Amino acid sequence: MKIIANPMESIMAINPTAEVSIEANDINKITWLNGTTPIPKADIEAKMVELQADYDAEEWKRNRQAEYPTIDDCIHALLDGGDTLTELQAKRTATKNKYPKSGA
Repeated sequence: MKIIANPMESIMAINPTAEVSIEANDINKITWLNGTTPIPKADIEAKMVELQADYDAEEWKRNRQAEYPTIDDCIHALLDGGDTLTELQAKRTATKNKYPKSGA
């Protein structure tokens, strides 16, 4: 599992206008700047968990995207038709089956 959530991303998700400095990406080393109201550490941690869960829930989408035919492949298949289009559709279906939508 790739960890994507971090204190800065979480702070900005809670307050997009926050001005902060974070030393070494450490939630315990946040300096609130220019009158920004501090956000409680527990709220930042909860947002980090939420953002990570959102990211993890979309793994199927990232996997599909990596294996789908390219736009150029799709254009050529549409223009060529016949077996080329049939093969492209089969590849798309196989990829969808390999990586079903989360919760589907």
